[in-house]
Amino acid sequence: MIIIFIRSTVTYIILLILMRLMGKRQIGEMQPFEFVITLLIAELACIPMSDVSVPLIYGIVAIIAVFILHQIFSNLEQLSVVTKRIISGKPALVLNKNGVDFTELKRNNLGVEDLIESMRSAGYFSLDSLDYAIYESNGKLSVQEKQNSEGNSSLPLLIIDCGKIIKKNLKLINMTASDIEEITKKHGYAIKNIGVLTIDGNGKVYMQRQNEKYTTFSITLPEGIQW
Repeated sequence: MIIIFIRSTVTYIILLILMRLMGKRQIGEMQPFEFVITLLIAELACIPMSDVSVPLIYGIVAIIAVFILHQIFSNLEQLSVVTKRIISGKPALVLNKNGVDFTELKRNNLGVEDLIESMRSAGYFSLDSLDYAIYESNGKLSVQEKQNSEGNSSLPLLIIDCGKIIKKNLKLINMTASDIEEITKKHGYAIKNIGVLTIDGNGKVYMQRQNEKYTTFSITLPEGIQW
C-alpha cells in the first residue's frame, strides 16, 4: 500500500508539472491533438500507479515522451497558417445571414440538431436570432447576434431536420405530418427538400431549403397549444 501511495504521489507531481508546462490553453481550450495527448497521458499515468510490477521509470519516460510530442506539435502549429490548419483544423462558418450552411455542417460531421444544441448552450434559441455562428477549431461555438434581435418568448421546436420529420416534436404541437406537408407545399417546397423547419409556441416558423436563404412566417397553431 505504501509503495502504491509513493508511486501515485510521484506520478501526480510529474503530471502536475507537465500540465503547467503545457500552458493554460491545454486545460481550458484544447485543440484536437492536445485532447489526444491528454488522454494518452491519463492512460499512461494509471499503469505505473496501479501496477507495481511495472517499473515507475517506464511510466515516467512514456509520459515525458508524450509531453515532448506535445511541444513538437505546438511549435509546428505556430510555424504557419497552413500547418496550424493541418494539425488543429480551421473554424467552420455553419450559419450566416442566409441561414444554415448544411454543406459546412456535414463537412464537420454535425447536424442541425447539434447546431441548435450548441446555440442553446450559448444562450440563443432561434436560428434567425444570429447573423453568424462559427465552430472554432477547439469545438466551441462563437456567435454574432443579429442587430435589433427581438429574442424569443417561446422555445422553437425542430420539426424537420434534413428532409425528415421529428415525430416526437410533432406530437408536442398536436400536428400531423400532413399538416406540415400542407405548410411546406403552400410555400412551394416538398418536405424532403427542407433542410430545417422550426415552429415556436407563437406559431412563428423558420424554414430553409438546403443551399437557399431561409424564410420566416407565422401559422395558426391548433387550439389550446402553447408553450
